[in-house]
Amino acid sequence: MSEKLPPMLFQLPFLRCLVMGRASVAAFALLSGYVNSLSAIKKSRAGNVDAALSGIAKSAFRRTGRFMIPAVLSTTLSWLICQFGAYKIAKMASSNWIRDTSPEPSTSFAAAFYDLFYSLGRTWLDGANKYDKIQWTLTFLLQGSMMTYLTLFATVYVKPRWRMIIVCGLYYYKWKGGDSVVGFNIFMGILLADVSLDPDLLAAIAAYPYLQSIFSASAIVLGLYFCSYPEDNPQWTGWSASLERLGRVMFPHGVEFARYYPALGVDILATGILFNTTAKKLLSHSFFCWMGKLSWPIYLLHAPMIRTVLTYVLFGFSVRPSQGKDENGQDLPPGWLPLANRWVCVFAIPLFYVFLYRVANLWAVYVDPFCGRVTQWFEDLVFRDDAKMTQEKPLLLS
Repeated sequence: MSEKLPPMLFQLPFLRCLVMGRASVAAFALLSGYVNSLSAIKKSRAGNVDAALSGIAKSAFRRTGRFMIPAVLSTTLSWLICQFGAYKIAKMASSNWIRDTSPEPSTSFAAAFYDLFYSLGRTWLDGANKYDKIQWTLTFLLQGSMMTYLTLFATVYVKPRWRMIIVCGLYYYKWKGGDSVVGFNIFMGILLADVSLDPDLLAAIAAYPYLQSIFSASAIVLGLYFCSYPEDNPQWTGWSASLERLGRVMFPHGVEFARYYPALGVDILATGILFNTTAKKLLSHSFFCWMGKLSWPIYLLHAPMIRTVLTYVLFGFSVRPSQGKDENGQDLPPGWLPLANRWVCVFAIPLFYVFLYRVANLWAVYVDPFCGRVTQWFEDLVFRDDAKMTQEKPLLLS
């Protein structure tokens, strides 16, 4: 896309949501806040505070293992792919993203292992994992999970309505502070979990079904529209230029609109879905539940698979074009590999997604349970016995 050319199909509003990564990160953060808080809030509302506190403690401990172990395995897989030279075509592709995220093999056997452990450590320090650069989000998502558990711990004795007010205040704090990667999406997830368990509030909304339908449908459309905001050059099209002008009024000064709009769009979209019966029934279908189950494996695997399988199909049969000669008559380095013709793309991309989901399903069937067993083993190793826990007075609550 350029300023003088019309946008391509997946650069149009709404359709952009299918290929935009920032909205996906925001959705993952919101769902993390929602899922991680649902059980504790339900127990707190039922007056079973001891069980809620026990669940918060164990969930916080498990969350680290459930994040780190799969990430280590996927990074190691990408490292092996790199060392065997499978990113060679990706380094010559005409796609900037594919080239920039494809590392070179290490210079020696010892250097390869050093690079692996260095990248594994940097993933959780600053996200600089050269073998899987999309893992920069994991440290933020893990921090968001810990914010969820800390908030639940601090509000487990609080009345539900006051907890919702507190969470709204935390949302506003993160909004004004510019934490748009996961910050306010985490608290929106906690808030929606509390709202979904409030029978009085749900009954009051259900008393006006016509207004509920209009509000929820409008929220879904508006949320998807906000999620469509482009990462670069919003001034090139009228719809995104208008959103840019609106953002100057709506968002805190100095924040990145390309992160705030998808994050806000996800919050509005999730709110609309929560109050839309049809949308909830649709997303509760077994097919969408299966896709949701694979979201974590897809996140971990999609980048290495794109840089190998899809890249080989789309670029592997092309020839690097000649760049001619320089002023001294020497041959210039050849250009980047061009994309295959459109018919190859039409058939190859859908087939790639079938392949990707098949691989992700195998990961969910075999690798995820292994990671769960390792986490459970470590939990059994370091946790005290429940009976002993009940005999001693908890210091934090004394």
